[in-house]
Amino acid sequence: MFIDFVRVRATGGDGGRGCCSFRREKYVPLGGPNGGDGGDGGDVVFEAASRLTSLLDLKFHPHLRGERGAHGRGSAQHGRRGAETVVAVPLGTVVRDNETGDVLADLTEEGERFTAARGGRGGKGNARFATATNRAPKFAEVGEPGEDREFLIELKLIAEVGFVGLPNAGKSTLLSTISAAQPKIADYPFTTLSPNLGVVALSDHRTLTVADIPGIIEGASQGKGLGHDFLRHIERTRVLLFLLDLGDEDPLETKRLLESELAQHSAAFATRPQVVAFNKVDITENRAVFSRLREKLPGAHCISAATGEGVSELLEALWQIVDQVRREEANVETEPEAERDYSYEAPFEIRPTRSGFRIEGQKVLRAVRMTDFENEEGVRHLQLVLDKMGLFRALKRMGARAGQSMFIGDLELEYQPDDLAP
Repeated sequence: MFIDFVRVRATGGDGGRGCCSFRREKYVPLGGPNGGDGGDGGDVVFEAASRLTSLLDLKFHPHLRGERGAHGRGSAQHGRRGAETVVAVPLGTVVRDNETGDVLADLTEEGERFTAARGGRGGKGNARFATATNRAPKFAEVGEPGEDREFLIELKLIAEVGFVGLPNAGKSTLLSTISAAQPKIADYPFTTLSPNLGVVALSDHRTLTVADIPGIIEGASQGKGLGHDFLRHIERTRVLLFLLDLGDEDPLETKRLLESELAQHSAAFATRPQVVAFNKVDITENRAVFSRLREKLPGAHCISAATGEGVSELLEALWQIVDQVRREEANVETEPEAERDYSYEAPFEIRPTRSGFRIEGQKVLRAVRMTDFENEEGVRHLQLVLDKMGLFRALKRMGARAGQSMFIGDLELEYQPDDLAP
């Protein structure tokens, strides 16, 4: 089954809990804290792999999870980090944000990776919070939850030559003739139900990667037939091969129809190199048709995908164009690496609401998520952390009153400035 479009959810592994424990040692309060840290949660990573040709695995496993980090233990034993969840995807996979549709990654090289969801940070054990004034802290952090995101995963086949033509033009027959691919072929009009890739071996160890795209019909760019679903697979091709049936009533009109559908799908096809080949010349009456068309399309090729006539000359012509495009792409200067952004990022942002204040920001959200609210000393520590960030001073400047609500993530807290530690 060929699957080229799926929606998936990726959840990074939660961080492990920090441990609150004390060692037994004479003259040391409560024996001294020795709770270990929890391990970080495992990331979810997409990795491009050439052995795959479809998104079938993601279709039946739409929720990807990272491994949870191990909890910390006594005697300063830190928890093990959660293992990465590496998800193999085919070359040519495009990762988009499910909400905005923005392209986040385009995986075209073997082994190229994209971190879809990062694991949460492991909680600190109570040994991390020991100070000169608090030698026996009785609290530890809980693990941070992993990232939870949704993506649209789209596959665009990577081929150098894309076959374009109406159903029954002979694209699958040509692919089976020039490569080891074995698409379904029959002597009745039908269209291929999924794209097929093939590798063509030429002399002097030269190779071409070609793709048989399902037949395009009029209106394919508006969603008619199967062509609309698979037009994305020829967006990456370096050369377009228009394969036309000499038995059509008007092959030139067929070419104009195909060009129109491609142009409506993407303006990029207008500048893509094109090669035209008329197929089924092995039929006697078709030879006379090609003689008349040769004057209107001087550079067109005349082939028979069934017998192989004219195919070698066509492949050489395709190779010359592909090789030229390769050289041009290699000579394009790479863009200079973007300068690192050292701009300051505020730890929080406050927005007034009807019932209080909404507080946002990665640092303040992480501090709240990693607090054990069942531990009174842990809550007091959170209050000190927020105070050091300047949150309470900022709320005071905005006119916050005692008892007003502070919304941080899914949590609602009460603003009480008088309860702050001096």
